[in-house]
Amino acid sequence: VQLQASGGGLVQAGGSLRLSCAASGRTFSSYFMGWFRQRPGKEREFVAGITWSGGNIHYGDFVKGRFTISRDNAKNTVYVQMFSLKPEDTAVYYCAARRPLGNDYYNPVSYDYWGQGTLVTVSS
Repeated sequence: VQLQASGGGLVQAGGSLRLSCAASGRTFSSYFMGWFRQRPGKEREFVAGITWSGGNIHYGDFVKGRFTISRDNAKNTVYVQMFSLKPEDTAVYYCAARRPLGNDYYNPVSYDYWGQGTLVTVSS
């Protein structure tokens, strides 16, 4: 599976962005898909994740209803819609894929494939 993230950019605080992650590979629909972010000087942290069916969705604690993850298996694409962005959301955002084994979806080590990252900058 190869992943290509896009949609990052510069936005003012309170604004919105939608990130996309296009996947190649025949087995995309079987993978659990996650979004992570890495803020300057911080460790990579879990943003959101979604099962292949979309039936189970998880968010990082900091999201607090501001982000929505979704996927379109027909388009081999996963999205994260981000609302009410804050300057502290400034980070490189990565999409990742893992086989649906275990429950440690929040752990970046458990992911098998990573996209290249897309930079989100939120100005105050």
